[in-house]
Amino acid sequence: MSARPLEGRLVVLGVTGSIAAYKAAELVRALVAAGAEVQPAMTHSASRFLGPLTLETLTRHRVQLDPLELLADSRIGHIVAADTADVVVVAPATARWMAAMAGGLADDVVTAICLATAAPVVVAPAMDGGMWSHPATRANAERLRGYGYAIVEPEEGPLASGASGRGRLAETAAIVAAVEAAVTGRPVRAPDAALRPPLEPERRGADLEGRRIVVSAGGTAEPIDPVRFIGNRSSGRMGAAVAEAALDRGAVVVLVAGTVSVPLPERAEVRHAETAAAMREVVLAALADADALVMAAAVADFRPQRAAEEKLTRRAGLTLELEPTEDILAEAAALAHERLRPRPVLVGFAAETGSLDRAVEKAARKRVDLLVANDVAEEGSGFGGDTNRVTIVVPGSAPERWPLLSKREVADRLLDRVAALLDARDASRQTGQATRSMRATEESRA
Repeated sequence: MSARPLEGRLVVLGVTGSIAAYKAAELVRALVAAGAEVQPAMTHSASRFLGPLTLETLTRHRVQLDPLELLADSRIGHIVAADTADVVVVAPATARWMAAMAGGLADDVVTAICLATAAPVVVAPAMDGGMWSHPATRANAERLRGYGYAIVEPEEGPLASGASGRGRLAETAAIVAAVEAAVTGRPVRAPDAALRPPLEPERRGADLEGRRIVVSAGGTAEPIDPVRFIGNRSSGRMGAAVAEAALDRGAVVVLVAGTVSVPLPERAEVRHAETAAAMREVVLAALADADALVMAAAVADFRPQRAAEEKLTRRAGLTLELEPTEDILAEAAALAHERLRPRPVLVGFAAETGSLDRAVEKAARKRVDLLVANDVAEEGSGFGGDTNRVTIVVPGSAPERWPLLSKREVADRLLDRVAALLDARDASRQTGQATRSMRATEESRA
């Protein structure tokens, strides 16, 4: 067993509507310091005493507030928490919550998690002294003990009412000790992080400060006539996530938007280009002074050879002759490799179905630094959703498959790579310039 019983474990912290809710932040810090991952859940009355943002910032988990909430990957939030928790601790637990729990009334998310879980439950009550000593509350506490729950008794001292008595939330150290005792000797229930409630992306620093990043997003609409077009299901959500993440890291972002159905970040310099030809023109122009290009747009591969000037009628029928559109990424790579110094980092996206085998060949052929490939037919990885499961292809290296992540987390991880490549590029340039300067000095002395 680990010297730290909470190392690698998931603790679900339920917070109910007591003024002692503010102490939940201190408890979270202590649990995290002990090695735990903490998933917070709050009753709606608790959120009036303590803002959910506080616990979300400390835990990197979204606070669960309602039994009906779904996670980003459409799993039922309270069920996932119940099934993967190593221990559930309710602190503070109000008299009302204890009564509901004793009666099995799942009218809040904390009670729902406790009813659904097979993990041990630790309850730390906090309330007015008269409420704690009331026979109903004492009976409910005994009933919870009968369920196998550990009760961390409240302490004596000044209460919120101004009176003094037994009802104060137990000290943080006592609660943590009870949580550790509850899991001692038990294996970790869900060591695979993918089974647990997802962590929110970790905030990055300003490692792209002053960098100019060009991001394309959305699909393209290739006109058949003034009304109809050939397009695809791309919403632009992935490109918008990359743009937002780059902005948060200090970058100047040029966002080349095709057909999109999601809001675009207001801080970006948005340039609209709804056809492949228009997007080619805008991307190549923006690339001239860019540090990186992230080509997340799903550009149509074909367009009608001729677009009708007037709306076609149903009676006339329709036969389309198609031609390939411009390969914007390949042209951008040729321009970058042959003419731009320093060369911008190039990132492509490849939406495939069934197999990602073509992605390796595509990355080499298009001469990109990174290719982000995904199977859009895979659950959780298609157009328009909040999540993506991608494989990163670096020419000359084995493909790297990432787990199912939110699109923002995919964007952050991808920009980690971009930032590292830019730093390496700049370091190489500085080394080369220093070497040339030394050689010139030596030649002048000779």
